[in-house]
Amino acid sequence: MKNQYTKILAILGLALTANATAQQRDEGGLFVEPMVTYEMGKADLNLPSPFGSSKSDVDGFGVGLRLGLHIFKSVFVGVDGRYSKPTYKNSDTGVDQRADSYNYGPVIGFQMPYAFGLRLWAGYIADGEIDVERHGVVDFKFEDAEGYRIGAGIKLTLVSLNLEYQDIEYTQAQLSGAGVFNGTASNVVQTNESVVFSVSFPFSL
Repeated sequence: MKNQYTKILAILGLALTANATAQQRDEGGLFVEPMVTYEMGKADLNLPSPFGSSKSDVDGFGVGLRLGLHIFKSVFVGVDGRYSKPTYKNSDTGVDQRADSYNYGPVIGFQMPYAFGLRLWAGYIADGEIDVERHGVVDFKFEDAEGYRIGAGIKLTLVSLNLEYQDIEYTQAQLSGAGVFNGTASNVVQTNESVVFSVSFPFSL
C-alpha cells in the first residue's frame, strides 16, 4: 500500500512540474501555511474473526501546518502536519469520548500564480495515531497510520478556503480493559474516511 501511494505522488509531481516548466518561471521560495480544520468522518474498526467490525463517527476541530518550498510560483512541495481533537462516537459500545489525533506526511500541489485562484494538492500520510479517552475501564489508541489526502481550495489573497478527502488506515492498536484484545494488537485495524473543511493562510517567507 505504501508503494502505491508513493507512485501516485511521484506521477502527480512529474505532471505538475512539467506543467510549470511550460509556463514562465516565476520566483519560488519558502512558504508556511497554518490552518484551522473541521473533519467529518467515519471509522470502520475491523476485529479478527469471529468478532466482525464496528463503525464509529469521528468529528471535530483541529489545526494544521504546511511548511515547504515553491518550486515555481505555481508548484509547491512540503510537509503537512495535522492535530485534531475530534469526538469518537461508537453506538455499538456506547463510547462517546474526545480523542487526540495527529498525522503527518509529504504533500505536493499546484496553484494558480495569482492572488486569487484555484489550488489542488495530494499528500501521503506517513504516520499518525488517534488516542481515545478512557471509557469506563476501556482505554484504546490506534497507531501506525498510513493513507492519503487529496484536496482543492480557492485562494483569496491571504486566505484559502479548502475541502479535502482523506483515507487513513491504523494497523496497530494499544488496548486496555478490552478482554481478549488487551495489550498491543496488530490484528485490530481501523480505517478512517473523512471530509475535511479548512481555512488556511498561505504566505511566502
